[in-house]
Amino acid sequence: TLVVISLVAAILIAVPLGIISARVAQLGQVILSVTGAIQTIPSLALLVFMIPIFGINEPPAIAALFLYSLLPIVRNTYTGLIDIPTTMRESAEALGLPSSVRLRKIELPLASRSILAGIKTSAVINVGFATIGAFIGAGGYGQPILTGLRLDDHGLIMEGAIPAAILALMIQWAFEFAERWLVPKGLRLQPVE
Repeated sequence: TLVVISLVAAILIAVPLGIISARVAQLGQVILSVTGAIQTIPSLALLVFMIPIFGINEPPAIAALFLYSLLPIVRNTYTGLIDIPTTMRESAEALGLPSSVRLRKIELPLASRSILAGIKTSAVINVGFATIGAFIGAGGYGQPILTGLRLDDHGLIMEGAIPAAILALMIQWAFEFAERWLVPKGLRLQPVE
């Protein structure tokens, strides 16, 4: 639940930020710098910073997970859009397509693999980070890990660590499966034979 809520919020904010970063160079550097700086804050410290604002339990954990999710999505959206060949951009412009149509029909589909990779990276990272939320009462798989650490009970630690690892793998596979519907057929990676 912590991962899903924070990830959905991050997608809604980070993809537009990535688009703005690709379209407005100077503002883009500021956005990438700020999201990069947030990523350098140690996870436990970020949780502690959120407590005065949101209290304890789930809200500060969701806020911290949201902030950690921003950089991979913003960066990959920006990179995906910047890497579109100039000839394709010029062709779309020569056809007289408005900027919003070019973005929706040409640029975002071409950048979709990169954007999806950023979202997948954020989701997998957040599963691991969400376990730290137990330190502020957010629960989840981190609770048995925290209790196991206090009691020096390896079985209890594994009771939280194994499901968290399985969840991360399931998210990874789910995104690879979703790529079949979200990425245009001609842009999908084909297996090497």
